Amino acid sequence: MIVVGLTGGIGSGKTTIAKYFESFGIPIYIADKEAKALMNRSKVIKRKLVELFGPSAYKKNELNREYLASKIFSDKSLLSKMNAIVHPKVASHFKRWLKKQKAPYVIKEAAIIFENNLEYQYDYIITVTADKDLRIERVMRRDDVSAEKVKSIIRNQLSDKEKVEKSDFIIENNDLETSKKQAQEIHQNILKKIS
Repeated sequence: MIVVGLTGGIGSGKTTIAKYFESFGIPIYIADKEAKALMNRSKVIKRKLVELFGPSAYKKNELNREYLASKIFSDKSLLSKMNAIVHPKVASHFKRWLKKQKAPYVIKEAAIIFENNLEYQYDYIITVTADKDLRIERVMRRDDVSAEKVKSIIRNQLSDKEKVEKSDFIIENNDLETSKKQAQEIHQNILKKIS
């Protein structure tokens, strides 16, 4: 099965682009969404996160995301430790999901493919870009956070330029009509490559 990675910085509109591919009949796996679900569902992950962050890691049996975010923000090594707990579980969940798919290819949306040197897991990679001001505006609206908070997240991510250089396809997601057309062209292109 051909696995296409879909990545891009915060606010680039990866989920919107994923929906376009879904409308073309391509199964979509959203890694962040599955990671959050597993962090709430898996007893093993829960136990390990409580060992790492203490009992406040969960509040009323739900992941205490604000608490974890504040811990990680002040100690970057905690992020790698958390990823070491969560990512292998997400990877095995993805493998099980992949076996059930019947489409010509699937898309796995993951924000940090290049940051974690995971390019080798994909046959092709699509990077979604958008103007920085538009990205900031989207995230402020979506997450109800300040421009400064979004800018600090953007600064911690790999630049679009670096991602673009390592990608097979690029979608500039500044206006929906154009980005949908680009997604359609990439879809046809991938089908040609794998037929």
